[in-house]
Order: sequence, then C-alpha cells, then structure tokens
Amino acid sequence: MGIIRATFNAVGGSLAGQWLDYIISDRMDNNTLVTRGVRVTKNKNGNTYAPIHTITNGSKIMIAPNQLMILCDGGQIVDYCASEGYYEVYLSATPSMFNGELSYAVKETFQRIRYGGQPSSSQEVYFINLQEIKNLKFGTRNPLQYFDNFYNAELFIRCHGTYSIKISDPLKFFEEVVPRNANIVSTQVLSDQYLEEFLMALQSAVSSMSQNGVRISNLGAKSKDIVEYLNQQLDILWKEQRGIDLVSVGIGNISYDEISRELINIRSRNTMLSQQPMNQINQINQGNQNLTPQQSAPVNLQKAWACQCGSQNYGNFCAVCGRKKPDISQFWGCTCGLLNTGNFCSKCGAKRSS
Repeated sequence: MGIIRATFNAVGGSLAGQWLDYIISDRMDNNTLVTRGVRVTKNKNGNTYAPIHTITNGSKIMIAPNQLMILCDGGQIVDYCASEGYYEVYLSATPSMFNGELSYAVKETFQRIRYGGQPSSSQEVYFINLQEIKNLKFGTRNPLQYFDNFYNAELFIRCHGTYSIKISDPLKFFEEVVPRNANIVSTQVLSDQYLEEFLMALQSAVSSMSQNGVRISNLGAKSKDIVEYLNQQLDILWKEQRGIDLVSVGIGNISYDEISRELINIRSRNTMLSQQPMNQINQINQGNQNLTPQQSAPVNLQKAWACQCGSQNYGNFCAVCGRKKPDISQFWGCTCGLLNTGNFCSKCGAKRSS
C-alpha cells in the first residue's frame, strides 16, 4: 500500500472540486493532537461525512498544511505523508514517505515500525496535528523550593502559567501515545501524567537557576532560560520516548508563601533603614563643602549599634540577620563611638568599662 501525488487537468479546476468523494481529517483545532480521517461524499444535497471502514484502490486523500497523514493496515503504519496536497492510494505501490519538513529521524522511526505484508481488511487513515499546541495550563499545587543568594535564605514560591508543545516525531508519538482504535486524541491526554512530569521538571529547572545565582524576583523574565532548563530535564521522557518537544513557557504569576514573604519584607525594610543615615551624611557633606569648620552644620544622626552577628546597624532591626535592636538600657558606649551590648566592643575590641 502506498500513495502517489495526484495529477489533474489544470483547465478543470481544483482536485477537490472534481472528486465525488475523498478523505480529509475530521475536526482538528488547537486542542486536537490526532484524529481519524472521514470520507466526504458529494451529492445534490451537499457534502456528507462518514467514517472510513475500508480504503480502496484509487481512494483520494486531501492533506492540509501542518498535518501528517498516516495509512494503517491491520493496526500497523504502512505509509505516511507530511506534504500538503492531494494524493491517491494504490494498494500495490511501495511506501512513498513524503517527509515534508520533518527531520530524517522520522524516516528512521518508520523503518523501525513499518508493517510488511499484504493489505488486510482493517485499513485506516489518521491525521496528526504538526502545529504548535499552545495554551496548555500549569500551576504548582505545592510551593517550589528556591535558595536565593541575595536574601541568603531558602524561599518557597508558587507559580502558574501556560506552555506549548510541538509533535516533532509524529510516528513515534502515534506508536507510544495514541490509544489504539481512538477516533480523536485531544490535549486532555496531557492533563494528568504529562502535567506531573512537567511540574517535576519545573522544580529541577528552578533549582538549577537557583544554583546559577538567578535572583528569585527575576524568574518571570527568564522564560527562554526556563525552556532550556526544562528541555534538558524532559529530553528523554518527552522527545526521545514520545516525539514531543517543549516550545515555550509563559509564567503568569509568581507568589511567595507567607514565611518567605515575611523574610523578604524584613530584609527590604532593614536594607532601607541601614542605608538612610549614609544618604543623610552624603547630603550634608555635599552642602558643607564650601563652609568653614565654624560654619559647618552640626550632624545629628542616630548612632550605630552592634548586633550579635557582628554587623553594624542604624535602624531598629539588623540588616543581616533581622534581629531587633536591643533595649537602650543594655547598651554601653565604647571610646571608639560604637554602642555595644556585650562585654567587648565589636569594633575595636575594648573591654566594657562598667
């Protein structure tokens, strides 16, 4: 069984207009991955569509753009075509394998799974969607772990968005994914197991980006990098075993769990408070550049205090560890000008005098 490209008299108009019956794909939209062929029969009342039970010698087939047509005999693939156009079936012909724009790997897949033998009574036509399948939704049920070097903390995020796929090896996809005797296969088949595999790969991708030092706040702008990380994780599961490529990922929103949000707010607030005195000093110094020492304005700034972690701070919270500023009664002033709470000055090492 094979197919050959149909020829016709150019004066007579289009092929479909001349044929009384021909085979096309059943309904195929953005949510359809695979569908059976249906026979279109023309009569005075208009076109009628009917399932195909037997493919006869000379049957006509119309293949639309971004489709791959598969001829099956006894449940096995005997020929395929990925080039749009009009074709006729000849049961005695050798497989034509019109590859279209598909890679040579598809031919290798065909040589592995092809069926040799005489035509049987079970002959079917399938059409596979080669377009990019978009708007497949995902969302993390549990928070994803992310260590951010900037915050020096283990944070947890949730994210949701969409991703798109493309069937790169349709013959492998047909053999490994499509249920036998299925009339139509939609994206619903990807909603359970495939989504779980995607989310597992997403966790690995997020961990890899964390190790590479990507700020957690920049994840939303790293869609291309996320796709590369995900493809590394899904290459064996999806591409090599099922003939599916991940094309793009769009992250709609990233949110933090309650503890992570609190840590980020504390760090941001302490950073702002610790920078404020230095900004004041710079402004006063700029204003006093042209003044004599007697004319210089007095500087009245909050004194620095030493935290238990060893950092100097000006606000009410430590900018490094987040500890609250101790009660003023616990402080003692060192001769170097730093306020301390321990028995030794954290700046110069002098012992507490009283």
